[in-house]
Amino acid sequence: MGPQEIKPGIYWVGVVDWNLRNFHGYSQTYQGTTYNAYLVLDEKITLFDTVAWKYREEFMCQIAQVVEPEKIDQIVVHHVEPDHAGSLPYVVERTRPQAIYASRMGDKFIRGRFTSQDWPLEVVENGQQISLGKRSAQFAETRMLHWPDSMVSFIPEEKLLISQDAFGQNIASSERFDDWISWPELKKEMAHYFANIILPYSARVPKALKAIQSLGWDIQMIAPDHGLILQNHVADAVAAYQEFAAQKPEKKAVVFYDTMWQSTEKIAEALASGLTAQGISVKLYHLKNWHHSDVMAQVWNAAAVVAGSPTHNNNVMPLVADMLTYMQGLRPKNKLGLAFGSYGWSGESPGIISRWLEQIGAEQPLNPFGVQHVPGHDTYRELVRTAEALARHIEDKVRQAGTG
Repeated sequence: MGPQEIKPGIYWVGVVDWNLRNFHGYSQTYQGTTYNAYLVLDEKITLFDTVAWKYREEFMCQIAQVVEPEKIDQIVVHHVEPDHAGSLPYVVERTRPQAIYASRMGDKFIRGRFTSQDWPLEVVENGQQISLGKRSAQFAETRMLHWPDSMVSFIPEEKLLISQDAFGQNIASSERFDDWISWPELKKEMAHYFANIILPYSARVPKALKAIQSLGWDIQMIAPDHGLILQNHVADAVAAYQEFAAQKPEKKAVVFYDTMWQSTEKIAEALASGLTAQGISVKLYHLKNWHHSDVMAQVWNAAAVVAGSPTHNNNVMPLVADMLTYMQGLRPKNKLGLAFGSYGWSGESPGIISRWLEQIGAEQPLNPFGVQHVPGHDTYRELVRTAEALARHIEDKVRQAGTG
């Protein structure tokens, strides 16, 4: 895809990664992604962010279609993660900019990651403004959204926020703007991204949005570093981030499990069926068929997480351990938990899962449910009662959160 003018004299010069499926080594993307970078033509030609190293030559060709790369005066580095700063050494070597702007932590990361002793690095503080010529760029730190170095830029003359990873989505597309996709679909992709990238730092989101609001920025376009540029859904996106960060529980349970000889699967299906009969929305995931990032995309607003595994070598199945480890790192809030599993003789798995759910911070109003061998009629009746009890706890939790 060639460069595209998104505002008069401001160009998208990123690249499209159509075939990416493994994002950052831990999250699944089914639509590829983009690495967005932006070039502002003014008295001081300024490049905002770069792209992954593997795309450095394509990136330079993108820039060259707009302006001779050697004419770039300034580079703004919002975030030093390799998908946004990987090609920075190549770009600096080609362009020899007069200044490279980054946050204080970004400056530290650049010096630690690259051989940059002779680079013209300049630290910018929160709220600081630099001149581009007829335009200016103002900066706001957004620490831990999602790295310590993270910051965003605002060009007030264009009412344009360059938001780094915030408001991003993994969508590879020939279209640059959000006018071709429905808001529910776009929100779904934003939620998947948030749940797997931003979720551990949810508490910082409303603070960051409030800090940006205090700067008086009139934002009418948001240009993230992944996915589509927002011009039709700016207010929707801001509201969605508030919603994602709040993690208010809905009448929803996410049930995930692995199974060897289908006993644990039968328990999972019985619990799911029992919850559904009580009016609870259920998402059921056999982990051999689903990636952990897809499960997390449903966990963020679920009231309950129901996790099961057969006992395998006095422990849980590897994919269940993977899912619980992944979830523990993302630290979802406001969850109920229920552990279940089947076993032949030793039966440790429900207790192990229960301890994991405790570490995640999930309330567990019901005891772990273990079944020896194969569930029979009496067990199914007990599973129905368990599902009914859990549904009541879900109703209570949603009511207390005010989302019912």
